[in-house]
Amino acid sequence: QVKLVESGGGLVQPGESLRLSCVASGFDFGRYDMHWYRQPPGKEREWVAVFTTGGFINYKSALRNRFIISRDNANNTLYLQMNYLEPEDTGIYYCYRRTGNCWGQGTQVVVSS
Repeated sequence: QVKLVESGGGLVQPGESLRLSCVASGFDFGRYDMHWYRQPPGKEREWVAVFTTGGFINYKSALRNRFIISRDNANNTLYLQMNYLEPEDTGIYYCYRRTGNCWGQGTQVVVSS
């Protein structure tokens, strides 16, 4: 059974950093492209970043200079390092495997002073 479990969210002040983790189980993690999405309050879910099996990385253009996606295939974990957080980054963050449309339960990020 495919399972994705995010963690690392929390309440931070603007300008601070957070590192999100997504632990995968039930499948061969290293064989799949993995994504981060987020859903701001009252808005649609939006794509944030991807890390493919071939090592290709891409970001939502507005986040490119502040967010870093990485993965540890040996430990079946996807990461999202978020720096210089802004109130607009508030939302629920999800990891996602497109094959099979698999979502985690999400982790809440709140950026507020």
